[in-house]
Amino acid sequence: MDPAVVETLILKLHDVDAVKFGTFKLKTGLISPVYFDLRVIVSHPHLMTQVSALLHQCAEEAGAKFDCVCGVPYTALPLATIICSTHNYPMLIRRKEAKDYGTKRLIEGTVRAGDVCLVVEDVVTSGSSVMDTVQELQAQGLKVTDTVVLLDREQGGTERLSSEGISLHAVISVSHLLDVLFRSGRIDQQVFSSVEKFIQENQTFMPAGEKKEKGREKEKDSEVMSYSARAALSTTHPVAKRLFTLMEEKRTNLCVSADVTHTQELLELAETLGPLICVMKTHVDILQDFSIEAIKKLKELSTKHNFLIFEDRKFADIGNTVKHQYEGGVYRISSWSHIINAHSVSGPGVITGLKAVGQSLGHGCLLIAQMSSQGAMTTEQYTQATVKMADDHPDFVFGFISGSKVSDKLEHVHMTPGVQLQSGGDDLGQQYTTPDHVIGFKGSDVIIVGRGILLASNRRKEAEKYRKAGWEAYLSRLSLS
Repeated sequence: MDPAVVETLILKLHDVDAVKFGTFKLKTGLISPVYFDLRVIVSHPHLMTQVSALLHQCAEEAGAKFDCVCGVPYTALPLATIICSTHNYPMLIRRKEAKDYGTKRLIEGTVRAGDVCLVVEDVVTSGSSVMDTVQELQAQGLKVTDTVVLLDREQGGTERLSSEGISLHAVISVSHLLDVLFRSGRIDQQVFSSVEKFIQENQTFMPAGEKKEKGREKEKDSEVMSYSARAALSTTHPVAKRLFTLMEEKRTNLCVSADVTHTQELLELAETLGPLICVMKTHVDILQDFSIEAIKKLKELSTKHNFLIFEDRKFADIGNTVKHQYEGGVYRISSWSHIINAHSVSGPGVITGLKAVGQSLGHGCLLIAQMSSQGAMTTEQYTQATVKMADDHPDFVFGFISGSKVSDKLEHVHMTPGVQLQSGGDDLGQQYTTPDHVIGFKGSDVIIVGRGILLASNRRKEAEKYRKAGWEAYLSRLSLS
């Protein structure tokens, strides 16, 4: 989905007062600093048509398969109608209450038991309204696996529906909406912070088994902010801003480690997994048929699918040498890689040399503060010295490769390798840990996954499992902060 189109939609919704800021009493009795009145879009035909098209596109891009469509009454009914009339899907209508005459049915339309129905909604908070519709559809013998929503308030609806085996796909998240309105000058920092605080303090769902025991050790800061809020910080590096923003937009904190030896496979990975990832990590020097032409195609795919390229070169030499390694040679890394990384073992000169090339290009560097291999010599003292080096070069270093959160600065990005759905290790000393442990317990921001995806028979399907696991761990971290 084109980020520019979604951003324009957010501004239009604000223009027509579908998004209001102030003091509002919700039906739950809570006093909220924000209110979403999406019913007003029915008076704006062009906007309603655009919303319907984006809802359908969102479902398609998520890979949702369905035979018919049902809108949650009442605001989603016209949206579902447009989707069905435009794309020729059979439509079902759910009544809020049955008539006491005639058929007395709650589901109107031609119901075929066994069909899969896509549920359409305007706003999701707890997911209860969607579940009311889902249960009525299921009672008629229909299956529901996916629901698509214009706005996810990020207060637990995604998790609630997921616990029922239903995937929620949102055109807009409330964090993305706040970020766009803040950047465009529609709201100030005070409004931004008050709404974000309300959302975080009023979560509606806690998955069984995920409540943290009192006294359990946590390696994370007491203050946890969303990716979009961290992007909005004035001290955040431009690369980190872009990364945080696209993570929120795409609902992914997955970086795939594309450790392949041929450019065709590299490009196939970028095309297939691009929609699911925030970063693609490359080892360009293991490609047996490297060419600048192939790398140009990779860069085009990164633009198409909105992900960043991270060349895992691990620079570790004197400044003058790394400057030439970064800028020239066969690979010309600075011409295509948004992110590079470096060891701090050679001292601050390595940053000076890399910065001389990359800073003017708008690129950024991650320092390797910890490693996931068994017996790694990145001691606590080494890690602390690396963090100090990053603090001394905020105009180029924007984060770390580490096994856990090593810096308290919210603008710093932490990316953790060695992630698999099940913890363990291999016979070469690589240690694996799970997305929930990395994001929820260790406080990292991005999971880096290689063999867990590359060795799967269906790489896209496996990548989606990691994307979902990483994102749910992030949402849980926000709700528990």
